[in-house]
Amino acid sequence: MGIFGKLLGKGKNAAQTDPREDPNLMQFYDEYGREIYFTREQWRKDILPGNLKSNWNDADALSGLVVSALNDGFAADVLAAGEQLYRLDNGSDRGTCIYAIVLMQNNRLQEAEKLLQDYLKTHGDDGVLLTNLAKVYDAQGQHAEAEATLWRALELDPNQENGFGWYDAIHRERGGDAAALEAQRRVAALPGSWRAQLWLARAALVDGNMAQAVEYYQQCLSRTPQPVPTDVLMQISGDLGNNGRLAEIIQLVKPHFDPLVHGLTVGNNLIKAHIDLHQIDAAQQILEQLHIQKRPDWKEYLNFWDTEIAKARIEPPTPLPDRPLEMELMVIEGPVWLPQSSQFTALFGEKPQSLPVVSFLGSSAEVANAPEQAERQLADAPGRLSRSLPLFLAERVELGMLARSATFFPTIAGEGGGFILAGAAWDDEQALSFVKNSGPSDYVVLTHLQCTSAPWTVQVRVLRTADGVCIGELSTACPPTDPGPAALLLTQELARCLHARTPLQPIPFPARYQAPAEYLGDYLLRLEQLLAVRNAASRPPSFSSLHGEREIIDGNLQLCLAYPENVTVRVLLLQTLAYMKKVKPEVVEEFRERVEKLEREYALAELV
Repeated sequence: MGIFGKLLGKGKNAAQTDPREDPNLMQFYDEYGREIYFTREQWRKDILPGNLKSNWNDADALSGLVVSALNDGFAADVLAAGEQLYRLDNGSDRGTCIYAIVLMQNNRLQEAEKLLQDYLKTHGDDGVLLTNLAKVYDAQGQHAEAEATLWRALELDPNQENGFGWYDAIHRERGGDAAALEAQRRVAALPGSWRAQLWLARAALVDGNMAQAVEYYQQCLSRTPQPVPTDVLMQISGDLGNNGRLAEIIQLVKPHFDPLVHGLTVGNNLIKAHIDLHQIDAAQQILEQLHIQKRPDWKEYLNFWDTEIAKARIEPPTPLPDRPLEMELMVIEGPVWLPQSSQFTALFGEKPQSLPVVSFLGSSAEVANAPEQAERQLADAPGRLSRSLPLFLAERVELGMLARSATFFPTIAGEGGGFILAGAAWDDEQALSFVKNSGPSDYVVLTHLQCTSAPWTVQVRVLRTADGVCIGELSTACPPTDPGPAALLLTQELARCLHARTPLQPIPFPARYQAPAEYLGDYLLRLEQLLAVRNAASRPPSFSSLHGEREIIDGNLQLCLAYPENVTVRVLLLQTLAYMKKVKPEVVEEFRERVEKLEREYALAELV
């Protein structure tokens, strides 16, 4: 059994240009959910031909590839594939329609016209094919014939999205909103019509006639095929949301919502409506349904809603009880990813308990516009760095000096165990008191952030526990978007300070320990997130304020893929999974396949 089975039973620093903003790049995802980019020319020349060739005799797969290529603007590259699909489909409506569109987009209009007319003569009128024939006529300049053919198409099938949209646009251009409204009414009067009712409902909303709009929506939803087309629910929820009718979104759209069918496009609007109505649990339920679909292209949006829901649970900001806070200290001995009970401790060398102890305390930051009294807040960048920085300093001392380390984190007792972020630096006497009451300690390292302007500043004080004397002070600028280099510089300066002013001696880092230098900012984030997961795992589930569980796991997984031979980041991932299993086992299970794939493809002998 692999490590994943044993544990669970049966970003790089963001200084680079975002490739998603480059219109010349096409985005795809691999099996790990990683974004992969090709230039349009690379895709057209190197990828598309191979995909077409490997699916040349599979009509279903080939049709999808041809349609996708048309949407991407590669009509000239799928001319032969469109003809092959027509042959494979034996001249069916699908093959005829797709091949006709390929011909049209290649300006072979006479061939497209003949293809469509031959089909219609043989099989009889078809709404979709008539609409495409109308497009051919329009492209040939035969506008009256195009409009007449389009109306024939709508009489047969009044609910074609492209056909109805084109008909509406023709009349809107010709006579403005009034003419478009009359055109919508003509289509709505056709037997079986339901799409036009969507647009009539939109007009009723603009006029403030909510009752009429609801009547049109109900007509539409009673006539649509099942499941209801995604674009229908999208338009209903979008129009109602734009008009502030949130309760009606829930009433009309939610009963028809299927996350597998309607996905993010409709789910977004339902989640927002629930949040705005402060129906937080209902919003969370829909979000969970979307997460289960495992769509990497939705990840960024779902992470956004994770955060928004977490914010909504505490907004407006909730003042803490008007009484002195009962504080307790969470203590992490050694690296946060290497608890003493871990099966991986031997990989990094075990240390005798008799060694001197260096304690670390951060959790303080001065920020702009700080609240006047303590209140619940989501973890933000200053709070995260105030905790991740002492964690990183502690692991470097633990693994790079003849000493042991312990890191202290003030939490609220009896209030869900949330982390405390002090608005001013802890004074020396208070810090020494924390440490002395929690076990033996020889030195205390205090870290404090000044975040009122950029770049931030990190201040460090080193205290000797025996007499409370400050034996060293350090300071460095820290850009909030890339704290990694500043953190690494501080570890080096702290090591020199301890070596020069204490009996502590440096030692070589264990061979298997390697902090990911190029991704150090991301590594710091993952340290703090593991701290949060460990905190949540130590408390009753009802007390947990953890959120973004999937982003935590995925972020660790991506870090491992960036450093597939790095034992440290792999252990960090595995420990995060082990603690997360105590908090959200169902979320961990969603990642089983990807973690097992990582274990197979990038097996590390040390972890077998």
